[in-house]
Amino acid sequence: MDAPVGGKLKKRSTGIVGLNHLLDGGFPPGNLIMVYGSPLAGVDLVALQFWKVDEEGTYLMNEGNAEIGMVDASELHPEMYLPQMIGGRIVVDSLSSVVIKYGIDSTLKFLRLAQEEIKVRGGNLMVVVYTNIHSPVEMTRLMRVADIVIELKTEIHQNEIERTLTVHKIKDSAAPQRLLPFIITENGIEASTTSRVV
Repeated sequence: MDAPVGGKLKKRSTGIVGLNHLLDGGFPPGNLIMVYGSPLAGVDLVALQFWKVDEEGTYLMNEGNAEIGMVDASELHPEMYLPQMIGGRIVVDSLSSVVIKYGIDSTLKFLRLAQEEIKVRGGNLMVVVYTNIHSPVEMTRLMRVADIVIELKTEIHQNEIERTLTVHKIKDSAAPQRLLPFIITENGIEASTTSRVV
């Protein structure tokens, strides 16, 4: 874990400086974080940057190619994810695949069990969800079970691409009232805390 906050539990770095600033230091331990957006919005980069911060963690990849250090979860039922989850930074990429393959009820059961596990050990679980795949009811159910909900949006205005990150929900706290502009670089996401990129 990373940032101590005035006598409270230390928060875990998000891996993105601007997002840490927006969240007063990072993610509170024991939280389930849902990051959602289109496949081109950078949600996978948020997950990678979170996982790659210098702390033990598990990246369960169930679509695409598993990189070195990731767990290929493409053939694993979500019940088999729990024994694989090691360390404080757990990522499921993507939860959308789990919902499609096993249904929303099995997915929610897994999330509830995983929440109990990460709360006990003070870890964080980040799940990647893609937009325009799930029904509004499924999205609502996923958002309700999550402790933190973050949306990445990409909009095209004439000849410019505008990318913004919004924190919609933080359990037991007020969500920030501003959008966080970001850019995608060869090193991942860089988010702006003011008008300049940090």
